[in-house]
Formats: sequence, structure tokens, C-alpha cells
Amino acid sequence: MKEEKILFQIKSLEQKIYQYFLQNHSLTCTYQKISKPTPTQIQIIEYLVRHMNDEVYQRDLEKVFSLKRATISGVLQTMEKNGLISRVVDETDTRKKKILLQEKTKEIFLQGKAKIEEIEQILLQNISEEELENFWKTLNQMKKNMESVLKK
Repeated sequence: MKEEKILFQIKSLEQKIYQYFLQNHSLTCTYQKISKPTPTQIQIIEYLVRHMNDEVYQRDLEKVFSLKRATISGVLQTMEKNGLISRVVDETDTRKKKILLQEKTKEIFLQGKAKIEEIEQILLQNISEEELENFWKTLNQMKKNMESVLKK
């Protein structure tokens, strides 16, 4: 096999997934037409739906998605601007803001979740269980390698 650059290939796959997502995912909501949520926004929405009975803060999302504070902050600002979420000051600690889903967000989430599941099925076509297992082992090792240098 010729030498390939891993970072380039990962980025290339991510771009193809995102292109497919945008081409095949037109979102309209009964309230208004909104901009298309990014895959990261849909992952955040999914997390918030699964934790609707819990108090969720920006710091929680930073840990769950392994993203920097500024990155999550920017994503949340866009989501708030688009009316997907609201941020409410915590009653016990005014430095913290709870993240709450808007009602229309649930509708958007269901549309986006179905599309993500479709993309997952496309990605897994013609891949054996053994190949998938090796892929997960390799991917997890790469993540560990990066985490070990980030902790230094």
C-alpha cells in the first residue's frame, strides 16, 4: 500500500460525510425555516435529549465531546441564535448557565438522527465485523496516543 497521510484521509472522509449530510438533509420546521444544523450541533442536541431530566452545562459538553471551551461556546452561541437552545443562569451559581432545549429542537433532532443513522449504514457497507473491530481498535489507539501527548 502506498504511503497515505492519516490526517488527510480522516479530513477527506469527514468532508464527504458532511457534504452528503447537507445534500440530503433539508430541514424545515413548523415554526420557521432554520439554517441546517451541523453534525456537531446534532450530537449536542442528542446529548441534551438523552439528559433532559438533568441539568446540563457547557462544561459537561466540553468533557463529553472533548472540545475546547471556545469551540463549544461558539457552537452554543450559534445554536442559541438559531433558537435551538436557550442558556439560563443557574440559580445557585451565576457563573454557570444551564443549557435547555427549545421545543422545536426535538423535531429537528428526530430528522437529523434519522439522517445520521442512514449515513452510518452507508459507511458500514461492505465492511466485515473483523474489519470493523480492527478499525475500532486502531481508532481507539490513535485517540490514546493523542491523549497521552495532550496531557504533557
